[in-house]
This record gives sequence, C-alpha cells and structure tokens, in this order.
Amino acid sequence: MQQEEKYWQAVLTRDNTSDGAFVYAVRSTGIYCNPSCPSRKPQRQQVLFFARPEAAEKAGFRPCRRCHPGEPSLLENQVELVQLACRYIESHLEGPVTLAALGEQVHLSPFHLQRVFKRVMGISPRQYAEAYRLGKLKTQLKDGNSVTRALYEVGYSSSSRLYERTPAQLGMTPTDYRRGGKGMHINYTIVNCPLGRLLVAATEKGVCAVSLGDSDTSLESTLTGEYPTANIQRDDHQLGQWVKALLDYLNGEQPHLDLPIDVQATAFQWRVWETLQTIPYGSTRSYREIAQTIGKPGASRAVAQACATNPVALIIPCHRVVRENGDFGGYRWGKERKQRLLAQEKKSVPIESQFSAKS
Repeated sequence: MQQEEKYWQAVLTRDNTSDGAFVYAVRSTGIYCNPSCPSRKPQRQQVLFFARPEAAEKAGFRPCRRCHPGEPSLLENQVELVQLACRYIESHLEGPVTLAALGEQVHLSPFHLQRVFKRVMGISPRQYAEAYRLGKLKTQLKDGNSVTRALYEVGYSSSSRLYERTPAQLGMTPTDYRRGGKGMHINYTIVNCPLGRLLVAATEKGVCAVSLGDSDTSLESTLTGEYPTANIQRDDHQLGQWVKALLDYLNGEQPHLDLPIDVQATAFQWRVWETLQTIPYGSTRSYREIAQTIGKPGASRAVAQACATNPVALIIPCHRVVRENGDFGGYRWGKERKQRLLAQEKKSVPIESQFSAKS
C-alpha cells in the first residue's frame, strides 16, 4: 500500500520522471496512462497500478491516445542521459563528483538528475561512484596489488576513507578480501523446501549464500568453493528466522523478501543485482531490458553472467530474468526450478497488484 500511495502522488503531480516505472489504469474509462499524462485526474478508487503496459492490457485496458504509454522514447532518453552521467563519474574518481557538476554534463537540474538516475539505476550517483570505485579496488586486489597501492589507484584519498566504507560493502576488510575472505565466520544450515534442498549461509552482517539443490554434499561443496578460506560451520538453529522467511516465500506466503545480504560483487554485478530486486513479484524482464535499465544496452550477455553468479538465490531474484522470446533461459539451480518459481509467483499475485513493492 505504501508503494501505491507513492504511485498515486506521482499521478497527481504528473511526474514525468516516473514514466516507464509504472502505468495506471482507470476502471471507469478502460484506459491506462503514463503518470505524466495531461488527461483529467481520475478518482483514486477507480485507479489500478501496473508495472508494465503488457500487464494493463492483459487486464483488459487499452493505451491512452494522449500520452501513448509504453512507447520507449522517454525512457530511452533518460537511460542515455544516465549513461553519460555514469561515464563522467567513472572518469572522475580522483575526487567527489557533485550533483551540480553532473547536472551540467547532462543538462539537468541536480534535483531532476538525482531522481532520474535513481529510477534508472536503482542507486544514487554517489552510491554508483562508490560501487564503481569498489569494483576497481577488488580487481586490483585480485591482481595481487598491495592495499596501499590499490586504494590510491582507484581514487581513495587515504586508507581511512577506504576502511570506513568497505566493511559494509565488501563484507570484509580489503586485506581479508585479498586473502580470499580469510578470518570470516560463516554459519549455514540445509533444510527441505518445495524445490528440493535449500542451503542458507550467513556472516554476522547478513546472508552470504542461498542455494538450491538435490544433495547436501553438492550444496556444501558450492559454499566452500565460494569461500575457500573462511571458517564455515553448520548451525541448524541460528538462522531460523531467515530460513522461515525463505520457506514462506517459496510457499507463496511472503512475496517480498527483505533480508540483509553480505556478498562479494563487482560494481557491474551489484548494479544488475539491485535492478533484479526491483522486478515486481509475479513479473519477468528480459536480459536486454535489464541491460538497458542499467545503462548498458549492449551488455545482455554480461547481465546473464551476473545472474548466473548470483550467490543468494531468491533474495536476488535472478529467476525473474528470461530471454526476449519468452524462453525461460538458464538458471544456476536448474531450469525446472526456475519454471516452478515463476509459476508459483504468477499464481500467488493478483494481476491488478503487479506493481513493484520496493521503493
């Protein structure tokens, strides 16, 4: 309901930065529109919200002839502007990039830029800069460079600036990361679920692995492969609350998972994974659509690879990404499981409620 109210406010203010994020349909007219549509404002009780024009049309509504909802021109223009902003950020890591400076580059006001950037990318320009810088740092460390050299290479002005950010984002200090996560303590458990066996593992900061399979041995092997130098112990009691949330989700009783995660990721992976978390329950997106959303329209294969390396199944819903022709595509935990997950979601959510519950 909170998200519906945000959508309704966007309709009332004719917010053009929300175009492409959802459409609204009016029961009394049978028409659906973009949030910025200049037509007469409907009564609230007559309005339904949909994440995609296709969902509105499936429900029997027809597109508005004034605002032409679903046409890609505005969204594509915003994606292009955000791409320019991203390239500017990436080439100016040596110092802080202000919204004013970014706005000058793409000819938008700082306020408007912030809103458009966050809608397209799912994160703010500042968060993007930090994620990109952190991704470059990880590459440097994996290549064997010292922490001191790496931090200056990627634009951190001092080691204190690096360390004050990395515990939450890396999940460990840079030195520990370079050592493969040595010193990390991970507890895990394995339980039965509708899709076979479910492994859930967590550090003290959050869930670091969610895996689906048929064999406890293979699931445990995958976990130790992800974290080869960590201290890993089985604990069938400590993770009960998070396991329950995941089982409720698999049974169609908890559509929206909001669990803390502690995973390793490059800047690109993180952008893909955060975008996946915005796909509404019961909906799907193509690999190309995800690539366009993150400002990398030619990176469909890289998006597929990011989905394939997702370490926390379900929490980051990579199963909601399909091929453009509607084929399910691959899935790290098996195509049949992906098919069953999507069928469960589609069965559990009403058509008129297919809008994102995440802000």
